[in-house]
Amino acid sequence: EVQLVESGGGSVQAGGSLRLSCAASGISFDEYAMGWFRQVPGKEREGISCISCRNGDTYYADSTKGRFTVSCDNAKSTVYLQMNSLKPEDTAVYYCATGCGWGIEIPLDEFDYWGQGTQVTVSS
Repeated sequence: EVQLVESGGGSVQAGGSLRLSCAASGISFDEYAMGWFRQVPGKEREGISCISCRNGDTYYADSTKGRFTVSCDNAKSTVYLQMNSLKPEDTAVYYCATGCGWGIEIPLDEFDYWGQGTQVTVSS
């Protein structure tokens, strides 16, 4: 059984930091690039970051570039998203998935697996 389990969300003040984790089981990082996404209630899901754990290549949406860092721990089958200098507009539910996507027109059913999401709330 494949599972992606996000953790690490919470409430922080603007300027603070959080580190999200996505623990994967039943899949190989050699098979998938891993993406991070976020969604505000009533809005489309947005792709924000992507990593190839096989070669270390990383990609970021403009909204997160310079503030967020994605990384892998292959031994732990876990992908991380370090989020610094958080802003109130970063408030959302954050998801990891097997695969990457950009913008807000994410074809959700074209991704093999999604995590359940973790809430991040940034107060001003």
